[in-house]
Amino acid sequence: MATDLAKVAKERKIKYFLISYVDLFGVLRAKLAPAEAIAGMQRDGAGFAGFATWLDMTPAHPDLFARPDPESLIQLPWKPEVGWLASDLWMDGKEVVDSPRAQLKRQIAAAAAKGMRMKSGVECEFFLLTPDGKTLSDPADTQEKPCYDQMALMRRFDVITDICNSMLALGWKPYQNDHEDANGQFEMNWEYDDALLTADRHVFFKYMVRQLAEKHGFRATFMPKPFANLTGNGCHAHVSVWDKTGKKNLFGDAKGELGLSRMAYQFLAGVIHSADALCSFFNPTVNSYKRINAPRTVSGATWAPNTITYSGNNRTHMVRIPDAGRFELRLMDGAANPYLMQAGVLAAGLDGVANRRDPGPRLDINMYTEGHKVKGAKKLPLNLLDALRLTDKSKVLRERFGDSFIDSYVRFKNEEWNQFNRHLSDWERQTTLDC
Repeated sequence: MATDLAKVAKERKIKYFLISYVDLFGVLRAKLAPAEAIAGMQRDGAGFAGFATWLDMTPAHPDLFARPDPESLIQLPWKPEVGWLASDLWMDGKEVVDSPRAQLKRQIAAAAAKGMRMKSGVECEFFLLTPDGKTLSDPADTQEKPCYDQMALMRRFDVITDICNSMLALGWKPYQNDHEDANGQFEMNWEYDDALLTADRHVFFKYMVRQLAEKHGFRATFMPKPFANLTGNGCHAHVSVWDKTGKKNLFGDAKGELGLSRMAYQFLAGVIHSADALCSFFNPTVNSYKRINAPRTVSGATWAPNTITYSGNNRTHMVRIPDAGRFELRLMDGAANPYLMQAGVLAAGLDGVANRRDPGPRLDINMYTEGHKVKGAKKLPLNLLDALRLTDKSKVLRERFGDSFIDSYVRFKNEEWNQFNRHLSDWERQTTLDC
């Protein structure tokens, strides 16, 4: 039996529910429903006009219904009379399979059919800015190498602990918070779990950080590269695959190289094989490519990849293997759609296992200083347009996500690229006015 949300509302004294979904662009949409109406919403869903959000629909389409997943319920720690719910989208009695959460569930089902269950954790980086978004919230945060700066961390103690206390209350098992490599930048970590649960929490985490930052008079941004001279916002993913019970790590092998099994390397090879095509999912904005193709920042390193390589415990590569039984994918940035991020990793990994792909030898060099010596390694795309062209041509992604989803995503993102190109920048005027 599914959880009875009406009953839960009475038990937990929830007065309102945010019935939410994420569109193709990763924007969180919601309706606020009183608890008295939640039984009907749980049965039928909350109604939306799909065309009004970033979904491939027209004004002529029927109503879109967001049916809340009761297992995703999160009671807002700072506003406990409100419960948040992730939802699945339905139209005309059928699930909207080209919605991001449905695509992740599609990949999870494909993995389950092979007796596999992906678990993941995410490292979400963000900046705390002034409310107008133009400058850092802390004018004293000026160190050239500010990473782990205790003073800067403690000057934002109130907001960081407000967020961490919320995660503790929710049972997420957060375990560390730090000042990151850029001035004004922070990262907060919680325990890994099944891919869908991690994606739902990732969606909620971004909302929670923004909400609590506003409460403290700041503005939080996950924008990939808000400042040209500072390290950008990454969103690294730690990935492992388990058996269907979730008790045996199939990536682990004490006799394997760096403690990884043969299957783990096949999965990793699948990610490497499709990494360039996945860039439009993992790095979905024009601004994203100012992070992964950035010059050295004031701290001395961008901490972002620009080449498709893997290594051991070496942060200069796109993928590192920090421990036995898992790997870290460092490609994603803060703008990544949480559902497409997990779905992309799982889809590519499943392709790698199905085709017994080989990742090739690992590289143990410093890619930031010796990367030019590497022969044959693929470079990541230089801009969103190049990334979209690779997504469009990918046989793996079309097979795993379906033509209609890839076509919709690429078309929408091409429109965004065209909109960017219609913008005239000050740099263009300064460099070409007198040409």
